[in-house]
Amino acid sequence: MNISLSKMYMDDEIKGAVNDILTSGYYIKGQNLRSFESEFAQAFNVEYAIGVSSGTSAILLAMMALGVKKGDEVIVPSHTFIATASPAKFLGADIVYADIDPDTYTISPDDIAEKITDKTKAVIPVHLYGHAADMDAIMSIADEHDGVSVVEDACQAHGGLYKGKNVGSIGDLACFSFFPSKNMTVGGDGGMVTTNNEELAGKVSVRRDHGRRDKYVHDVLGLNLRLNEIQAAIGRIQLKHLPDWVETRRDIASRYNQMLGDVVETPKEQSWTKHVYYVYTIQSDDRDGLAKHLNDSGIATGIYYPVPVHRQPCMEAEDVSLPLTERCVDRILSLPMHPQLNDNEVEYIASKVIEFEGK
Repeated sequence: MNISLSKMYMDDEIKGAVNDILTSGYYIKGQNLRSFESEFAQAFNVEYAIGVSSGTSAILLAMMALGVKKGDEVIVPSHTFIATASPAKFLGADIVYADIDPDTYTISPDDIAEKITDKTKAVIPVHLYGHAADMDAIMSIADEHDGVSVVEDACQAHGGLYKGKNVGSIGDLACFSFFPSKNMTVGGDGGMVTTNNEELAGKVSVRRDHGRRDKYVHDVLGLNLRLNEIQAAIGRIQLKHLPDWVETRRDIASRYNQMLGDVVETPKEQSWTKHVYYVYTIQSDDRDGLAKHLNDSGIATGIYYPVPVHRQPCMEAEDVSLPLTERCVDRILSLPMHPQLNDNEVEYIASKVIEFEGK
């Protein structure tokens, strides 16, 4: 077999929508973007959704809307993709790293409470792998400190729930990515910022389009971080399929759990969340050996993430100790996870894990 780690859904409806836009000659700031934003806001139970060029752009624009600047501190997990932290650093803020909860891999509220200061401008919890962070605890900590905003990094958690609430509807702002491997995509880079705050929505919207409210009048500094019409059209179609894809991912994860629960450390799902399994991540004492065995068997694997953000050369972090983060990065391995996986493929993948771990 040759089994990919992730796979984008493509059908004739998507191809037809793209062809229609190419034929129309109208490529930016059109009806598809406005409709996608409206439909996304409705699906995620938020007042405002602003389409942008990537998940990274979404986080950057959220930081800009909050006025993050030099001298501010932003608390993030280190066990995440670098784009959770790099936009705030790009704006001159100091990055403060918090450790993770070992069961969910998401940021530890207790560690946030230890590290929050009068300089803290924002906390960015990541709903990692599709499992929600403990938002009630995080929001409570932020509420106890004046001027601290919470920005949900929901780039891996489309369709997830936290205590019945949509992930991306709880913090002051939330950021989504539509990168091709995500739970829903736009056929390339793309992102969305969501919020229930009209003022913040306006700040994000104007800054994604060169800071202008009129074609040749620029009120604030902004950038070109727009989502184009082709990608918006693809996103609209993908959004319709998302609920079914979430359930399929959860079914695949359940089958993995049944077959591998006594063999390796499988993902845990807290009772207060609906895990949407962007990736299915296990832990193994011989992660590298297992990865090679699976790759040799035609099974793609991934490591999310082998190098924590605080160890990245460009982040220039010193004297940072995150024992739980540093332990897991040498053990984690992600198995193929996407809605197109069939039962035979799932059973084959599990059998190869069992074959190696039982050696």
